[in-house]
Amino acid sequence: MKNTTLRQLRVFSEAARQQSFAQAAASLHLTPPAISMQIKELEEQVGLPLFERSGRKVQLTAAGEYVLVYARRILAAVKEADDAVARLREVEAGQLVIGMVSTAQYFLPMMLAQFRAEHPGVDIKLAVGNRASLVELLKAGELDIAVMGRPPKELATSAEPFAKQPHVFVGQPAHPLVAQGRRARLAPQRLAGHPFIMRESGSGTRASLENFCAETGLAPQVVMEMSSNETIKQAVMAGMGLSFLSLHTIGTELRHQLLAVVRVKGCPVMRDWHCVHTLERVLSPAAEAFRQFMLQRGEAFLEQEFGHLLGP
Repeated sequence: MKNTTLRQLRVFSEAARQQSFAQAAASLHLTPPAISMQIKELEEQVGLPLFERSGRKVQLTAAGEYVLVYARRILAAVKEADDAVARLREVEAGQLVIGMVSTAQYFLPMMLAQFRAEHPGVDIKLAVGNRASLVELLKAGELDIAVMGRPPKELATSAEPFAKQPHVFVGQPAHPLVAQGRRARLAPQRLAGHPFIMRESGSGTRASLENFCAETGLAPQVVMEMSSNETIKQAVMAGMGLSFLSLHTIGTELRHQLLAVVRVKGCPVMRDWHCVHTLERVLSPAAEAFRQFMLQRGEAFLEQEFGHLLGP
C-alpha cells in the first residue's frame, strides 16, 4: 500500500460509512464512476477485495474492515496536522466536521447558516445519524464536535449543555386525548390503551420515553418502532397512533395544525442539548469558534423558534 493516496482513503472511508458508492459520490461531490475507480485502485494495491457488492449497497469484507481501521487513523492524523497548522496561523479556516443526531436537523442547519456567514473561511461538513453512530464517529476521530442530547459515557468527552430540549406526547388534532388534555393534564396511564409509535433503540428520544415510563408506570401499547422522526410524524398524522417526540422536530406541524400536543402530567420531559468532543484532541480554531457560537446563542435561538409552541 506504499502508493496509496489520501484521496483513495477518503473515498474508501466515506463509501464504508455510507455503504453505497452513489451516496459516497454525492457526499464527496464526485461521480459514481470516480468513486469506483478510486476503490478499484486501492483494492489493487491491497491485493484483496475491500467490498462485497450487492445491488446498490456495498459491505466491507474482512480485509476492508482491517483497512478501514487504519484509514480512519491516517485521516484523523492528517486532520489534526491541518488543525495544528491553522492554530499556528491563528486563523479560522479549514474544514469543520460536525455530527448531529437526526432530531437536531430541524434547527442546526439554520444556526450553521448564521455561523457560516460570520466565518466564511470555514468549510463545514455535516454528518447525520442516531446517537450510536455519532459515538462511533467520535471514537474514530472523524468528528470535531457532535450535537446530541445524551452524551456518551463509553468514551472520554467534554459535553457542554447549550439549551433545553422539551419532549412531548403528540397525536392527531382530532384525537380524543388532545381535547381531554386541554381541559386538564392527563395522568400518564390514560395513554396506556392507545396505539403507540416509538423511536428505535439507541436513540435519545427512546431513552427519554423509557425513563418517563419507568418513573410513572406507563406501559404504552407499542404497535410500531421507527428510526425516522419524519416517518413517525406521517404515521401519527395518518391516525396510526400517538408518539413521543422532541418539540424541536414538530414546529411546522404544530403551526399548521397537522399535529397537536397531548398534555400529560410530568411533561414536557426536559433534556439538554450538548456540544460534545473527545478529550484526546485539541479543538481547531474553527471548532472552538463553533463551540462558543452554540454555547452563547443556542438557547436564545431555540427559545425564539420553539418556545411559544408549548403553550400554557
